[in-house]
Amino acid sequence: MTGKLYLVATPIGNLEDITLRAIRILKEADIIVAEDTRHTLQLLNHLEISKPLISYQRHSNEKRVNEIIEKILGGKNIAVVTDAGTPGISDPGEELVKKSIENNINVVPIPGACALICALISSGLNTKEFTFIGFLPMNNKNRKEKLQEIKFSKNTTILYEAPHKLKDTLKDLDEIIGDRTIVIAHEMTKIHESFERGTARDFLREIIEPKGEYVILIEQNNSETNDIEELNKLSLEEHYKYYEKLGYENKEIIKQIAKDRNVQKNEIYKQFIKK
Repeated sequence: MTGKLYLVATPIGNLEDITLRAIRILKEADIIVAEDTRHTLQLLNHLEISKPLISYQRHSNEKRVNEIIEKILGGKNIAVVTDAGTPGISDPGEELVKKSIENNINVVPIPGACALICALISSGLNTKEFTFIGFLPMNNKNRKEKLQEIKFSKNTTILYEAPHKLKDTLKDLDEIIGDRTIVIAHEMTKIHESFERGTARDFLREIIEPKGEYVILIEQNNSETNDIEELNKLSLEEHYKYYEKLGYENKEIIKQIAKDRNVQKNEIYKQFIKK
């Protein structure tokens, strides 16, 4: 008989934030797959659970994925946990789920703590419609495009950020998003839990040495007019300079202007050739 793949949510800080069902599944599972086995071992020791552990990280190769799938097909029930929170959200569990579905393996969610939801409900921002992006792209071009999407978004936007990248992200938000309200959730469920509210520029003045993981929530664009419509009222030269100030390269600017104006890139390019 084929086993099951359990996605078990674990605490994001406070060890009391684990459900009775999650504890039972961890006790009953044949194997526990963990992002960081050392970190997970601390939780298991706290719960007095002893189980075989398999490491499965973002950079694990396909061979490791196939090994896990073969164990489930062989009848083993496997529980997947991330370092903190719900597996499959901005972590490698996503690929394991896809592979399980391809092999007709039953995937069972065991709900619990989730950093993005905890941050959202405590933010004071719009919770009716929100967009979760996770970590911003590393590639400079893709990053700028994503920040532009956030600028125009009518939804609350949620990001994850590591401490060593926090200041750079705030600088980017200040440059592109401007004075829109931002909420930074830090050390959630822990002793020094905080929810700070202000603009990106406010935070840049205050943050000295970031530590720990951060959740950044960005207020929706409340402008009654469409920002793209406003850009399209500019002359081509002004439109070009707008993106040039954001650090876009020439080809990127042409592409973005064409997208804003819903025309072919060649049409915009020809306009600049004529100048």
